[in-house]
Amino acid sequence: MNDGDHQRHLRRGFNWLGGATVLAKVIDFSTILAVLTFLSKEQVGVASLVISTGMVIEAFDGLGTGDALVQAPTVAKRQLDSLFWFILGAAFLMGAVTLAAAPGLEALYGVTGMAAYFIAVAAKQPMVAAAVIPLALLNRDLKYERIAVVNVAATLGAALTRLGLAAAGAGAWALVAGYVSSGLYTLVGATLARPFRPGAHFRLDDICGLVRFGFRAAAVNLFEQVFKNIDFLLVGWFYGPAPLALYRVAFDIAMEPVMAVGTLINRTALPVFARLAGDRAGLTQSLTWSLRRLALLTAPLMVGLILAADPLTALIHDDHGLSYAAAALPLKLLAAAALLRVTSQLLTPLMMASGRPGLAAQLSAVTLTLLSAGIVAVGALLPAEGGIIAVAAVWLAIYPPLLAWGARYLERTWAIGAASVVRAFLLPAAGVAVMAAVVWTLRLLPGGDRPAVSVAIVAVAMAAAYGGLFRYDREKPVS
Repeated sequence: MNDGDHQRHLRRGFNWLGGATVLAKVIDFSTILAVLTFLSKEQVGVASLVISTGMVIEAFDGLGTGDALVQAPTVAKRQLDSLFWFILGAAFLMGAVTLAAAPGLEALYGVTGMAAYFIAVAAKQPMVAAAVIPLALLNRDLKYERIAVVNVAATLGAALTRLGLAAAGAGAWALVAGYVSSGLYTLVGATLARPFRPGAHFRLDDICGLVRFGFRAAAVNLFEQVFKNIDFLLVGWFYGPAPLALYRVAFDIAMEPVMAVGTLINRTALPVFARLAGDRAGLTQSLTWSLRRLALLTAPLMVGLILAADPLTALIHDDHGLSYAAAALPLKLLAAAALLRVTSQLLTPLMMASGRPGLAAQLSAVTLTLLSAGIVAVGALLPAEGGIIAVAAVWLAIYPPLLAWGARYLERTWAIGAASVVRAFLLPAAGVAVMAAVVWTLRLLPGGDRPAVSVAIVAVAMAAAYGGLFRYDREKPVS
């Protein structure tokens, strides 16, 4: 496979999975706005605590063996059979641990009845585990189109489940059930897209190599999931469910698209980077192309959210008619942080593909430590109103030093200079600058400052920016 083939695979992956990600996020975002009108801020906060804890627990599913399967040169049917039963057994064990820990978590946060939600979280673990091998095989075979269909279908199913239960008055259960049902829909979709029937065979010797790699990869996944959710757990602990709901809305609007793109990065880049690990020139070209495509996918949206933060949050209300306007400034800070975060996310598949999951785990651990320490300091020193803003600022502060380290790593290990990386961002930067200028100009027109009109202006400008950027990018590929 030559460099052109690798870039075509990356383009297919980014186009299919990127398109699926955008569609899934549009579905998710629109239904979440509708769900918020049926729930109080306290209910949103309680559900956020449960879901965040569930995401951390979910990091143990598969114990990293899905990543090991993707990068393995060859894999036999007997290995897949043994791996399936190993993953499923670990999932049932994690489900039991979840149920045992539920009363303690309820006592920790002081929310009566919270333990019952973890029954659903425990039930999700085997469903997620059973989908690990079909999804890994799809990724290994570069079947991006099928993965895209599975992702969109699972997101749509979970969104409709969540919305229907919220409208029926299920309260916090609507959000928790939506989260759990996504595991079921993913399992069904993955099994249909890549049927896999495990045989009645299990031998640990068959999978020792995969498990050893998986344990190291699992450390990366665990750090990543804790990193994604530690702020919710700490904000809820320091400030309670209602302030957490404000923060959660700001975070989900700003960071959820980037987190989805993070999944896109790993699924698309890891198998391609793994095949290029011994080809430094090809790896450099693929990495640079990936950076630019990531910026094209995320920069217009993040800048658009910064421009639309005030009118957008003013339009969102809870079941008591109270707005989420206090989430506007945290939303702006988190959207800026998201731009930096997405830039750093290609380091993980690069390290994993080159056989250095330990280094990736160390980077995740450092990032988690910086974020956690900053949030704990904020929680100890500031009340809720200023604390929510300060927590968002912590996100923005941790990435510049991490990106500086990443640039040094690329230059020292892969001989990829800073100039090559910077060039990848020139086109997206120019596009969002034009977009911002258009938004500011149109808002000067009569009625342009009305919230609904202001949001519409940003949406139209953002759509035009995406159209122009991707058309120009197709005509001017990265060399």
